Amino acid sequence: MTKTQTDSVKRPAIAIVGGGFSGAGVAFHLARTMHEMARLIVFEPRRELGRGLAYDTDDPSHRINVPAARMSLLPDEPEDFLDWIADTDGVADDPEALWPNGNLYPQRRLFGAYVAARLRPYLENGRIEHRRTRVKRVLPDPKAWMITDSDGEEMRADLLVIATSHPAPSAPPSLCAALAGHPRFVADPTRPGSLDAIRPDDRVLIVGNGLTSADIIASLTRSGHQGPITSISRRGLRSRGHPPCPQEPLGDFLSEPATSAAALLRNVRNSIAQAAELGESWHAVIDQVRSNGHEIWRNLPLAERQRIVRHLRPYWDVHRFRIAPQVEEVLDRAIADGRLEILAACVAGAKIDGAAIDVFLLRRSGERVEKRFDAVVVTTGPAHGGILQSQMWLHELAQSGHLTLDPTGLGIACNESSEAVGTDGVADSSLLISGPLARGTFGELMGLPQVSEHAVFIAAELAKKLKAVR
Repeated sequence: MTKTQTDSVKRPAIAIVGGGFSGAGVAFHLARTMHEMARLIVFEPRRELGRGLAYDTDDPSHRINVPAARMSLLPDEPEDFLDWIADTDGVADDPEALWPNGNLYPQRRLFGAYVAARLRPYLENGRIEHRRTRVKRVLPDPKAWMITDSDGEEMRADLLVIATSHPAPSAPPSLCAALAGHPRFVADPTRPGSLDAIRPDDRVLIVGNGLTSADIIASLTRSGHQGPITSISRRGLRSRGHPPCPQEPLGDFLSEPATSAAALLRNVRNSIAQAAELGESWHAVIDQVRSNGHEIWRNLPLAERQRIVRHLRPYWDVHRFRIAPQVEEVLDRAIADGRLEILAACVAGAKIDGAAIDVFLLRRSGERVEKRFDAVVVTTGPAHGGILQSQMWLHELAQSGHLTLDPTGLGIACNESSEAVGTDGVADSSLLISGPLARGTFGELMGLPQVSEHAVFIAAELAKKLKAVR
């Protein structure tokens, strides 16, 4: 038996499925602290860990939507990314990155490069093993998990972390049925080259009006597209931008915590009014809600959490998830030029007429409108309700009762230790949920600062569990 095989037998193994920022962050913090306590294996088919869907893009229009000074693998060192940029001269060829107020919004691929660089020493010294394969099957074994990857290799893991990406967007069924096979129907714009078929003068319908929609408009504009664009969402809300100057978070949401959606909304509105009296914008209040997100969410009963998801989430999303000012400028210019219109509407039907696409839109007013387009792009956001059907191994774990959807519909059910809760309501101490898929329990887990903090938390939980399996 070789030394490697001997080590594999002696040391417990931790498997992380998904090597985007969530999974890479957990691996990074474990590798920094656990030394030789366990084998650490990350399953990620991409060439580098840490990029994931968000940061594995070569499109120069795609920028981080948080100032670089607040993006970091190290929550206690919030300027670590900024320092790395300075050390590597990372934006030397990107003069647009620096905004006039001094904030830096580099291209998203640069953040992926930073995460990969911070992980590289641990990959080189063997503390982290990167398996460039997909997980095909996960079966429970007494006191362990048996994992089979796409190469047919099997491994035994004592602890398993689910850090998979968001599921793909869910296109309206009426569109999929009517437009299947049309060369300019883009059901998943996250796929490389998905926009290549769109021509410069095409009339484009974008279904969804959040951050991805903004990215699509910026990408099309950069590529020379000049045709009209219609972007729709049920409420016609558009992602907001950042304040012109930095502001400190403002508002008190913890001394008398809200126990209902209505009370929370009232507190937010009152705090925004108070901020205005102080000369501050709503951004400061939303930032305070974000930073207190876990505590606020924990104090709300399940029924009130569900009410927030049903009624308030769209308003939260457009204020919380802001677009980079460079992208906001593109959208503002397109609106001013009459090239972009934003409608409150949903798709009521569609049909192909030759090379054109006729779409029936139902306006919020009840008016039904028929419009003709040359291309349709779906940017409705991840289909979180379908996460357990998005990959076969997740589906099988759900079928066997090990996983279930969170009752808010935001991800996978877990407890306050981020341990997966099965259909029997019991948490499994050897199965953890990392990152945004845990936000049904933790509340605010979509922004990178919070995901980074959660990665530290998961790493600490795993370190404690290692003592029990050694």
